[in-house]
Amino acid sequence: MSRKIKVIVVDDSAVVRNILVSNLKKYDDIEILGAARDPYEARDMIVKFKPDVITLDIEMPKMSGLEFIDILMKNYPLPIVVVSSLVSGKCETSLKALELGAVEILAKPQMDLSNKLPLLIDELHEKIIAASNARIYKIPKIENINKNTINTTILSEIHTTDKIIAIGASTGGTEAIARVLEKLPKNMPPIIITQHMPAGFTKSFADRLNNLCENLEVREAADGDRLHNGLVLIAPGDYHLLLERDGAKFKARVKSGPRVSRHRPSVNVMFHSVANYAGKNAIAVILTGMGDDGAEGLLALRQKGARTIAQNEETCVVYGMPREAVERGAAEFVAPLEKIPYKIVELINQ
Repeated sequence: MSRKIKVIVVDDSAVVRNILVSNLKKYDDIEILGAARDPYEARDMIVKFKPDVITLDIEMPKMSGLEFIDILMKNYPLPIVVVSSLVSGKCETSLKALELGAVEILAKPQMDLSNKLPLLIDELHEKIIAASNARIYKIPKIENINKNTINTTILSEIHTTDKIIAIGASTGGTEAIARVLEKLPKNMPPIIITQHMPAGFTKSFADRLNNLCENLEVREAADGDRLHNGLVLIAPGDYHLLLERDGAKFKARVKSGPRVSRHRPSVNVMFHSVANYAGKNAIAVILTGMGDDGAEGLLALRQKGARTIAQNEETCVVYGMPREAVERGAAEFVAPLEKIPYKIVELINQ
């Protein structure tokens, strides 16, 4: 049997600690090393037991989860799954945790924890597995990057009416998406994005991207949104995002429905819709993530004549989704994260 994933649970609530520990123990591939009620206890356990993954609440006594993540990433980097409540202000805080280096987030129920939290244990188990496979790859902070390295007039004479860009990502994707978008110039064709993320977090994610990206308008997708140059739409958590035609224009459809490739939103669902309605006029990108969601859809896009890009292994937090795409022959190009925005602009100009 393969080695078990060693886990420490960190939460100031005894109820939450007990629920997480007792329920995670049922998995044969996880070993719970202990549970800590604050970052100081957690620090001592981490030094002593050397876990593979920790689950971490954000709001805790003595030291906030964000402070703790920052310290860990500088001194003892390891994969962190944030387990956070969806209350006012927490979404932005959880996204900050991802920016600092956490690799996954799980929305903790606000009420009736004893009954509702155990229902999320399978999802937490999947996130722990994803985190255990993560490369703690520190993406440079945006303030350390020159945003104007792509010529902002390069698209001014390019006919982009029928073009569409689709991007899919999962574990590690929030920061990867930010690094791609903030490099792109004005007058880009519309962009649709599916990032695996819990319901309630995607609006905050879109708002954060909108603040970061000077040349683009970024917002959470709504059903029926008309697509236009310079607009970026993010799939809402727990809903699929699809592309459709509305006469000569594209529009977004936001739908519920079954999980596809174990996810809702699913990258495969989005990519297949882009293949059907845009075909060779699409540019599709698959970024870091666990599993194989998006690989089949990217192959369908390439078979329709779309230009397809996969993030390379060296810059992925988890080289799962891009690897599956590459192995299926779905990726026309494989590129490091920092080169992907340049490749997108290059392909638009062809």
